[in-house]
Amino acid sequence: MGHPIAHSRSPRIHARFAELTGAPLRYEARLVPLDGFPQALRDFAAQGGRGCNVTVPFKLEAAQCATTHSERVQLAGAANTLVFEGGAIHADNTDGLGLVADIERNAGFALAGRDVLLVGAGGAAAGVLGPLIAAGARHVTVANRTLAKAEAITASHAALAALHKTELLALAPQALERDFDLIVNATASSLAGDAVPVPAHVLRPGSLAYDMMYGPAAAGFLAWARAHGATPRDGLGMLVEQAAEAFLIWRSVRPPSAQVLAELRSA
Repeated sequence: MGHPIAHSRSPRIHARFAELTGAPLRYEARLVPLDGFPQALRDFAAQGGRGCNVTVPFKLEAAQCATTHSERVQLAGAANTLVFEGGAIHADNTDGLGLVADIERNAGFALAGRDVLLVGAGGAAAGVLGPLIAAGARHVTVANRTLAKAEAITASHAALAALHKTELLALAPQALERDFDLIVNATASSLAGDAVPVPAHVLRPGSLAYDMMYGPAAAGFLAWARAHGATPRDGLGMLVEQAAEAFLIWRSVRPPSAQVLAELRSA
């Protein structure tokens, strides 16, 4: 469920997961009116829906609509995976797990000891901040146009950062002065066709520049990264890996995510 949703490859991914694991699943994309998310959930449950993924801009609202929450959702305040059972809705968030899996396992980029810039402070950013910290990042700066939002999610993650000895900072984009090993674009700027929301000096030679969007939407950010000597990567791998985690929650079977990602890349 999202707005927009036509670009989503999730139905294809989950159909392939179902095929490869023998766990039947009907999974479709649903365009939800911007003011209609709670009603969309009620309608889906009434139709026999058992679970769903949630994408922009409804991840914060998904957490609010749920009756129970995983620890990841409690920390992030955002959900991307819902489970319907017995009239209740359980919320989880697999975004951060998917991002870390794609960066470390698929891209071969170890996060331990790295300096990370997370751009954005909405539901997408909130969902991945905790796993980035838990993966051992040395420093994480959250940059957002509305500084108060960046400060809010860094405050909610302060205890986790202290536990992992991660420096955590909130800044406005124009206040960024340093460069980073990893830049993660968690804003909707790519989807909207907007300019890259941070200055180029945040990149250092060999930095990994990661856009959580994929396909044509990510092309501008990836071109910007490549032009400034960084290694660009889109979010297709994250999409597949977070989908695998959601499939595991729904079906208690872990699908072969690496195989499906390879098939999507080759196609």
